[in-house]
Amino acid sequence: MSLSVRLGGITLKNPVIVGAGDHVMTAGGIRAGLAAGAGAVVAKSINESEAAKRQLDGSDHVLLDSRWQKLPWDFAPPPDAMVFGRSGLHQMDSDAWIAEIAALDREAAKLGAYVIGSIILADLEVAADLAARMQAAGLRVLELNIGAPHGDEAVPGAIVQERAAGRVRAITERIRRAVTIPLWIKLTGQSEDAAALALAAKDGGADAVIVMGRFMALVPDIETRKPMLGTAGAIGGPWSLALTCRWLAQARKKLGPGYPLLGTNGARDGLDVVRFMLAGARAVEMTSAVMAGGFGVVSQAVREIGDYLARTGGTAEDLIGVAADAQVGYGVQPDRPGYWRDFVPVESRE
Repeated sequence: MSLSVRLGGITLKNPVIVGAGDHVMTAGGIRAGLAAGAGAVVAKSINESEAAKRQLDGSDHVLLDSRWQKLPWDFAPPPDAMVFGRSGLHQMDSDAWIAEIAALDREAAKLGAYVIGSIILADLEVAADLAARMQAAGLRVLELNIGAPHGDEAVPGAIVQERAAGRVRAITERIRRAVTIPLWIKLTGQSEDAAALALAAKDGGADAVIVMGRFMALVPDIETRKPMLGTAGAIGGPWSLALTCRWLAQARKKLGPGYPLLGTNGARDGLDVVRFMLAGARAVEMTSAVMAGGFGVVSQAVREIGDYLARTGGTAEDLIGVAADAQVGYGVQPDRPGYWRDFVPVESRE
């Protein structure tokens, strides 16, 4: 039984990745993710936008249940918990942060893991320069996030969200020219065709594509009659797993089974990671679940994947795309006349 997975030119010891966020904005947070057994940790994202850095001072988050009721942030959330919030980018000097995470990546290598540098797009030439500086510092993998959910809501110049295939390809090509290390492109979930964006990133030279970012939302508070947190924010929860899995399967169909896809947005435990993999992901970034539940979520997820494989047989690699490739079209579903009656109220059946 092996939990290792291949992602282009690298191999992860297991498919669980800690996604970028406020929980990995310090060396302590990154080390906690590594100590919990993650195959990789994506460090807090940066760019050189002062507006994006200022947004961090206005960050706020709330934990909600499936009935939109607030939950205590006690790092023991129920399975239906959703994280709703807004944040900004790291305020640390870029060169200092790059040096710090490069040193942490060297620590990670001794554990058979990775620390991954993350850039959120604002200015393309600045992003290319940051990418080159990350490679020069020794980082072994780079993630470029062009799907940040706040892109349309942020102040001008802070961050950019790309939803046009031509732009995705051009951006990827520019960053590809800047670095030779593995390049992962993180896409938005707020697109008409995430699979087309994935193909554009592949054609631009990305080594892997991450499907997909969170959604922007507005949650009215029925007690105050105002928006929770006072504004729109990004939301993620277990409900989004099925949406992400659909786009993973569509991307697999369009890009081919050999191209590395990563999943994010909806995984809460190890069995959710398995679900993502069956839909076509080779690894899965867990972000909201770790923010809400702590780094123990990572250790538990790795154990659950191992337990699942021990029970069912095979390796983690054997899971990839099995459900995606087993899809049948609506037109070839079994013919069951009148079966619809089982799903409507009795009054509707006559």
